[in-house]
Amino acid sequence: MKKLGLLAVLFSMLFVVSCKDEKKTEDTEGMETEVVVEEKKEEPKHWSYDGETSPEHWAEIEKESSCGGNHQSPIDIVTADAISQASGLKASDIIYDAATMIHDVTNNGHSVQYNFDDKDNYVNFGEKRYDLAQFHFHAASEHSVNGVHYPLVIHMVHVSADKQYVVFAVMITEGKESKAFDFLESYLPVQPGETKAIGQAHSFSKYIANDFEHYYYKGSLTTPPCTEAVDWFIFKKPMEISAAQVKAIADLMPRNNYRPTQPLNDRKVYLSK
Repeated sequence: MKKLGLLAVLFSMLFVVSCKDEKKTEDTEGMETEVVVEEKKEEPKHWSYDGETSPEHWAEIEKESSCGGNHQSPIDIVTADAISQASGLKASDIIYDAATMIHDVTNNGHSVQYNFDDKDNYVNFGEKRYDLAQFHFHAASEHSVNGVHYPLVIHMVHVSADKQYVVFAVMITEGKESKAFDFLESYLPVQPGETKAIGQAHSFSKYIANDFEHYYYKGSLTTPPCTEAVDWFIFKKPMEISAAQVKAIADLMPRNNYRPTQPLNDRKVYLSK
């Protein structure tokens, strides 16, 4: 009997220890599950031109941006509705040095962009100075004219000290080869994430057509944060380059790296001659 009692006590002790071990295993498994859940937290999405992060979703994924605003860019320019009125910008207000230094060219994954490190190029507009910071490309053009996009556009971005913008849109058509573009494309290809130093002088006055006629309206940056602080000047006469030169730039950028046109809402578009 004593032996039976001892065995019963030992069995009870083993059962309790076994239960504790099982409980400990369950708790440990729970902790491991929690760790795994924490490790699988979704990374913040970054805007793009395709899929779940394409332009129609920018206002959702860039919550601090102005991408859902009422004065957004680009727009479709309906020539019949454009009001003939001077924009206030004259050719003499554009001060581009004959030989200014391009610092580098970079592919930021959204566009091919040429950057400056000096203040030799600027625009005087509305009693304010806007320095040319960079210019980049979109294929096809972001603004359209009567519903038609150009195969390529140059956006020349000028910035004031108080972070207001003047942007020139120079439309590109396919035709004969441009020597000006030969210089720019001599530093290509530049793959996404790559930057190449240039440090060479180049004249940019040739990018503004001799015919100074342009459309003008107030809008926004065409990429997040879509800041509504831009005076847009879209030059009516396009610049001509060869189809091969268009392709050399377009092939380095995301396919169709342009934002769809936005509602004009209460704004007016002016044609300045």
